[in-house]
Amino acid sequence: MRTLAPLIADTHLLLSVPDGRILMMIRSGTGYMDGHAGLPSGHVESGESADAAIVREAKEELGIVVQPDDLRFVHVMHRRSVDEPGSRVSFFYSAATWVGEVVNAEPAKCAGLVWADPAGLDQVPVPVIGYIADAVAAVAAGERYSACGW
Repeated sequence: MRTLAPLIADTHLLLSVPDGRILMMIRSGTGYMDGHAGLPSGHVESGESADAAIVREAKEELGIVVQPDDLRFVHVMHRRSVDEPGSRVSFFYSAATWVGEVVNAEPAKCAGLVWADPAGLDQVPVPVIGYIADAVAAVAAGERYSACGW
């Protein structure tokens, strides 16, 4: 009998302003890729859809309200890491409209916010998490699916 490996779902937000820059968060105090930039993100909780999860995470991490109708699904990545069993499915959404002022609502987990040109992630003042950079590039290329770590 085969054993099924765990599959974890997470969700990410490419929040953008009119000039095309996206919001990056500098991780801190999380134990995962601290000192690196990532996107607003989080795990999909039990009984929660991926789009509902990113709406919740936007409120928790950034203090803003993103309406589900303002989300646009842009990418999914199936990825794995040598550091954990199983794999992850990462859902990426974009939004250019929200209610409220973007703030660092979780300073214990985020050292700062940076608006970055998605084509110039090498200009972000800290390294960008590898799979995040890959996903942003895939979104820019119009790719709806990618795999990482296989």
